Amino acid sequence: MATERITMPQLGESVTEGTISKWLVAVGDTVNKYDPLAEVMTDKVNAEVPSSFSGTITELIAEEGETLAVGEVICVIETAGGQTEASATPDVEVKEEVAEKGAGGAIEHSDTSKKLRYSPAVLKLSQEHNIDLAQVNGTGSGGRITRKDLQKLIESGQIPTAGQQVEKATPQVSRQPATSTANKSEPAPGPHVPVAVGDIEIPVSGVRKAIAANMLRSKHEAPHAWTMVEVDATNMVAYRNSLKNEFKQKEGFNLTFFAFFVKAVAQALKEFPQINSMWAGDKIIQKKDINISIAVATEDALFVPVIKNADEKSIKGIAREISELAAKVRAGKLSADDMQGGTFTVNNTGSFGSVQSMGIINYPQAAILQVESIVQRPVIINGMIAVRDMVNLCMSLDHRVLDGLVCGRFLARVKDIIETTSKENTAIY
Repeated sequence: MATERITMPQLGESVTEGTISKWLVAVGDTVNKYDPLAEVMTDKVNAEVPSSFSGTITELIAEEGETLAVGEVICVIETAGGQTEASATPDVEVKEEVAEKGAGGAIEHSDTSKKLRYSPAVLKLSQEHNIDLAQVNGTGSGGRITRKDLQKLIESGQIPTAGQQVEKATPQVSRQPATSTANKSEPAPGPHVPVAVGDIEIPVSGVRKAIAANMLRSKHEAPHAWTMVEVDATNMVAYRNSLKNEFKQKEGFNLTFFAFFVKAVAQALKEFPQINSMWAGDKIIQKKDINISIAVATEDALFVPVIKNADEKSIKGIAREISELAAKVRAGKLSADDMQGGTFTVNNTGSFGSVQSMGIINYPQAAILQVESIVQRPVIINGMIAVRDMVNLCMSLDHRVLDGLVCGRFLARVKDIIETTSKENTAIY
C-alpha cells in the first residue's frame, strides 16, 4: 500500500486559494481515479475536485468551510503499492509525539505557523462561547486550532476568555500580518455585535468569503479613480426594439441592450489597447486578446464569466454568449474555463434600475465599466427640448495603470459607437 496526498488545485487564472464547500466522500470510502472528492469554491468558480488516484480515503485534512491555498493538502488516499508513508516511519512519529507531550499529557506542537488561521467553524464556535483563541493550543497541522480543540474546552468548562490568565503557557506567536497568500485573504474575527431578540444570524458562505476577499484585495492594492459619461442611446434603443421580437423567434434567445454595449466596449478596447491591461508589479501587461468579463448575480453571490475574443464576435454572437453564460450561472454549471482569461469587465448595473454607481475593479484587471439604466429624460438639442433615451456609463480605473486622458478618450469612443448605432450602419449578424 502507498499513501497519496490530494492538494487544492488551481481552479482558474490568478486563483490562489479555494474553500471546501462540501465533502463528497468520507474516511473509509473507496474511490476510483477521477471520482469527485469535494466541491470547492473560489472567487471565480465552483468546481468539483477529482481524485488523482484509486484507493481508500484515510484522512480529510480540511473541514467544510475551510479555505486553503493552492497546493495545500486537502485529503489523504491509501492506494495499492508499496509501504505507506505512515507505516514506513512509525518510530519517528511516536518519538516526536512523546517529545511534544507536556505535563498534562496534551501534545504541544512546536510548529505554530498556522495558529492564526481560523476556519469559519472555529470562529463561529469561539464567538458563541466567548473563547479567546490567542490562549488556545491548536492540535491541527502547524498549530492550527480545530473545532475539536474548542469542543474539548467547552466540555471541560475551562474556557479561556480575553484578559484571563491561564496556567498553561501558550507559544509566543508573532502578531505581524501573515505573508502567505492564503493568510492575506483569511478574514480576521469581526467586531463583537450585540444580538437582540429577533435578529437573524446568517453564516458567511464560502462564495461570500471569496467575493469579500477579492474585493478587499482590489480596494487595498489598486488606487481607484472614477469617471462617467452621459450617452444618448435613442437611436440604439429604437433599432433594437424594431428587431427584438423577430430576433427572439428566429434565434431562440433575447437580443438585449447589454449585447450592444459589450460589442461597443470590445471595439473601443481594440482602438485603445492601453485599457486592456493589467498591473504586474514592475511592469504593465497589455493583453492581446480582448476577453470581456460580465458580472452575473444570483440571490446570494456574484459570478464573472468571460466572453472570449469579444471583438471578433457579432452582436448576435455576444447576445448568445450572454444568454448561455447567465443560464450556466443560475444552474450552477459554470466551468473553470468559463471564468478564465478576462481582461476587462462590463457590469450591467442598469438591469436593477441603477443610474449611477462606482464599481470595484475585478482584480487584476485595470478597469471596470458600469452600464446603467436607460431612462427617458428631457434633453436640449439645437436649442429645443426633446425626450431622449439616456444612459450613464461609469468607469472605475486602476490609476497605477491608466490615466484620465486615455480613459476619457476610450469612453468618448464608446459613447460615439452607441450614439451612432442604427439600422443603416450597425450589423447584428
